[in-house]
Amino acid sequence: QVQLQESGPGLVKPSQTLSLTCTVSGGSITTYPYYWSWIRQPPGKGLEWMGSIAYSGSTYYSPSLKSRTSISRDTVKNHFTLQLGAVSPEDQAVYYCARSGRLRTVITAKSEYDSWGQGTQVTVSS
Repeated sequence: QVQLQESGPGLVKPSQTLSLTCTVSGGSITTYPYYWSWIRQPPGKGLEWMGSIAYSGSTYYSPSLKSRTSISRDTVKNHFTLQLGAVSPEDQAVYYCARSGRLRTVITAKSEYDSWGQGTQVTVSS
């Protein structure tokens, strides 16, 4: 069974770049047909899809975040990384990594993804 684990700083200063890594075990991030995504949930709000990297390495981003977001991967270490630039307090959220069997750019239910990390809280403050 695949397992995902987020890691990264819990506190980031405004205007800095947030970098989070999702380490995957029990399966390869290059396995067809899976997509590996970053999703966040601000306090009191719903889940927001940020972007995905496919088994092929292709990347997809939310239009609202595309200018500040980059997702990359290391196939040797079997992890993928989120970088979110120029953060502000509006970026405070619990950040999750997740896997799905096809590209999903809108989340209506957590069940649309078959595996989730436990989530990591990110606070933006000076």
